[in-house]
Amino acid sequence: MGLKTPLYDTHVSLGAKIVDFGGWDMPLHYGSQIEEHHAVRRDAGMFDVSHMGVVDLSGARARDFLRHLLANDVARLKVPGKALYSCMLLPAGGVIDDLIVYFLGDSSFRMVVNAGTRGKDLAWIREHAAPFAVSVLERGDFAMIAVQGPQARDKVLALLPEALRPAAAGLNPFAGGEFGSWFIARTGYTGEDGFEIMLPVAEAAGTWGALRAQGVAPAGLGARDTLRLEAGMSLYGNDLDEEHDPLESGLAWTVAFDPNRDFVGRAALEKARSSLSRRLVGLLLEDRGVLRSHQKVITDPHGGAAVGEVTSGTFSPTLSRSIALARVPVSVGLRVQVDIRGKLHNAGVVKPPFVRHGKALIPLM
Repeated sequence: MGLKTPLYDTHVSLGAKIVDFGGWDMPLHYGSQIEEHHAVRRDAGMFDVSHMGVVDLSGARARDFLRHLLANDVARLKVPGKALYSCMLLPAGGVIDDLIVYFLGDSSFRMVVNAGTRGKDLAWIREHAAPFAVSVLERGDFAMIAVQGPQARDKVLALLPEALRPAAAGLNPFAGGEFGSWFIARTGYTGEDGFEIMLPVAEAAGTWGALRAQGVAPAGLGARDTLRLEAGMSLYGNDLDEEHDPLESGLAWTVAFDPNRDFVGRAALEKARSSLSRRLVGLLLEDRGVLRSHQKVITDPHGGAAVGEVTSGTFSPTLSRSIALARVPVSVGLRVQVDIRGKLHNAGVVKPPFVRHGKALIPLM
C-alpha cells in the first residue's frame, strides 16, 4: 500500500483505477482517459495533486538563499504572489527537481516540488538553508487541487465568496494569492488556463464535490500526462533528471546567468553551454505506431546509428497522432527515424508545444 492523499477515498468512491505513482496511490483514470483529456481541453477538468510537496521558506535571508539554490533568479519576483519556474541543480549541473516558487513577502516564499522527489528535495533544501538561517516548513496541512480548462477559472470563482471573486478573477498568469483559507494560483500543467488551489486538508473532499457540482470533470494521471506532453511540458524522471542539465533538456530559458550571481551548478552550466552537444526537440510520428520513452532515435538514415532517445511519448488525443519529446544531437535535421519494436518509423522534428489553449500548433491528421 502506498501513501494516500486526503482525496483517496473520494477517488475510490468514483470508481477510479488506482495505480502507484512515486509511492502514492493515485487515480489513473475514472473510466475514460480520452474523455478526461477532452474535458480539460474543451471545458474543465480537475486533478488531485495533493501528493506534490508544498514547502514554506522564511527568514531575513530567504531571497539570498533562493538566489543561491535555484538556477532561475527570484530577484525577478517583485510583486507578492508572483511565481517563478526553476530547476534546482546538483553542482555538476544535473537537475534534482523542477519546481515553482512563489514570492509571498520580503522574507517569505512558498515552493511546490514534485511528489517523487519531495524527500530528497527537502533534505537538499534544508542542507543549503542552514547557512542562511532560513526556516523550512513542509505544509502537510494542505491538499492541492488543479482545475484546468477554458471554463476552469469561472467554475472555481463560483465557489468563492462574492467579495473575493474580483481579486481572484484578476490574478495574472503565474501569480497567486490567499483567498480565505485557500491559496489560489493561476498555474497548471496542461497548457490550458486554470487554477491550482492549496487548501486545508479538511476542505478537500467538500471542495472536490462542489467542483463536480459545477460540472468540473475528475481527471487522472493518464490525462494529465497526455495534456502536459501536448503542451510540451517536461516530466521529471523522463525529460529531466540528475544525469542531464537544463540546457540539454529544453529549459535553457529557466537559467538566469546574471553576472553578479552564483548558484549551485552554475560553473558546470557555464562550461556546458560553450560545448552543447544535445537538445530536446518535439517529434511528430509520420507512420502508424505510438512513440514511447526510451525508443532510439536515428538522425542519420544512411549511417543507421541510434544517436538520440525519446524521453516522453504518447498518442495525442487532440491531434489524433503520436507525439514525443526526444533528446538528440544539436545538429539534427527536420526528419528522423524512431525504432519502434525493431522497425524504423519516420518522424518529423518540430518545436514544442504541440497544443496550447485548445489550439493545435501543428497539422492535424
